[in-house]
Amino acid sequence: MTTTLATTTPTPSATPPHPATATTRPRTPRPRTAPGGPAGTRPRGPVGTHPRTTAPSSTTAPPRTAPPRTTAPPRALPPHTVFAERLLAVFSGERPVHWMLGHTVGEAYEQLVRIAPETPLRSLGPRPVLRRCSVQVHEGRAVVEAFATIATGPRVRAMAFRLERGADHRWRCAAVELDGLGATARRT
Repeated sequence: MTTTLATTTPTPSATPPHPATATTRPRTPRPRTAPGGPAGTRPRGPVGTHPRTTAPSSTTAPPRTAPPRTTAPPRALPPHTVFAERLLAVFSGERPVHWMLGHTVGEAYEQLVRIAPETPLRSLGPRPVLRRCSVQVHEGRAVVEAFATIATGPRVRAMAFRLERGADHRWRCAAVELDGLGATARRT
């Protein structure tokens, strides 16, 4: 009698883990979100009317499409407001004085170096906020004198500065005063 030996190939009991998931550290659970995903991602409208969840039927009207929106690009801030924010960042200590190095001309940088360390806007407490910034234009729109009010809690301070447009059409700060500080440098 002949016996035949059946050869079987061993079947793996489990598939090896994927190299990307085979890590030594435990997996952290994902944060729970509301049904439908993070806030603002749920479909709008009544339940079951989302295009992916409804079956097309011949009785339903074709989906309405909104007219294309023509949004205007965001308006750029005027240069005097940009410079008021920049000067406020330096005076409050959020930015170093040398941050204004390429944006000043003449004595303005020396005024900033002298005024910034002694300004009361660097104190602990509420962050100074630009309240209002107004402008007066001179000499064919090449020179602008601006003033701004800065609120620090209940206290309001005044800042004045002069901007000049260079030959390269870039605005640069030519003089700056804060609550009268900086006026002595202008008189000399």
